[in-house]
Amino acid sequence: MPEQMRSYLDFEKPVAELESKIDELRALAASGSDIGDEIARIEDKASQALADLYANLTPWQKTLVARHPQRPHFTDFVNALITDFTPMAGDRKFGEDEALMGGFGRFRGESICVVGQEKGASTEGRIKHNFGMARPEGYRKAVRLMELADRFGIPVLSIVDSAGAYPGIGAEERGQAEAIARSTDACLSLGVPNVAIITGEGMSGGAIAITTTNKVLMFEHAIYSVISPEAASSILWRDGTKAQEAATSMKITAQDMLRFGVIDQILKEPAGGAHRDPTAMIAATGDAIAEAFNDLRNLDADAVRRHRRQKFLDIGRKLG
Repeated sequence: MPEQMRSYLDFEKPVAELESKIDELRALAASGSDIGDEIARIEDKASQALADLYANLTPWQKTLVARHPQRPHFTDFVNALITDFTPMAGDRKFGEDEALMGGFGRFRGESICVVGQEKGASTEGRIKHNFGMARPEGYRKAVRLMELADRFGIPVLSIVDSAGAYPGIGAEERGQAEAIARSTDACLSLGVPNVAIITGEGMSGGAIAITTTNKVLMFEHAIYSVISPEAASSILWRDGTKAQEAATSMKITAQDMLRFGVIDQILKEPAGGAHRDPTAMIAATGDAIAEAFNDLRNLDADAVRRHRRQKFLDIGRKLG
């Protein structure tokens, strides 16, 4: 990922102040001042403050972290983990959707199909990818790729990060709900193993459409829900300002999802979130993906379907 100026969330202000002070001292040190010990002391203090903050995040704070614009995105994972990647475009019905990307490549030497939402990393990119909110064409493209992967016995990886499917008039006119349902059904029907990684937001049917997989892994500070906290607040309390309360009540965190059996594994993030060290986070994600597929390697098509079916039937039955 390209180097970017660090963006701080509101609750990170104490850390921001310390790191700003560190930058000032480093500038002085570069001019010849002997203040190395002072820099080291403040660096330790900033690291401890960051660790303390992230050890006790509220569900709303996790929501803010999950939405952080500098978290690694679909293209970052593909560029780092997938070789010989060939992107596929179009749904063979209407057109191309840039929000939901997909294609074929190799993961650690073996063929793989990859689909997922791309939010974009710049203003231009966010507009191009519609902030990761896919239209029907995106889900129909995903179905096309999944069916092709199934035909050739290629496992499918989903990289999930979306505020939801795009609710625009055109999308609804072209069958948004039907496209989401068919994508969900395609995931559930695959005779090849499929694994999903929820890296940021996994919101509503727009996320579920590619997350009904044999194994669902989730970043430590990601969120997964049928609706955003803001929308839930508006519906339940007729007051959009109660999003923080809604986030707590809705049980949207990775820790909640693991307890309810909705996901299978939490991937620990670096101190301060995945955006603090995306290279390390992507590498750890690659190891987790490899392990998840390895667990499913010896299952035939019928066994893969039974495994997936039982996973979803078991959700909520066993509470830790």
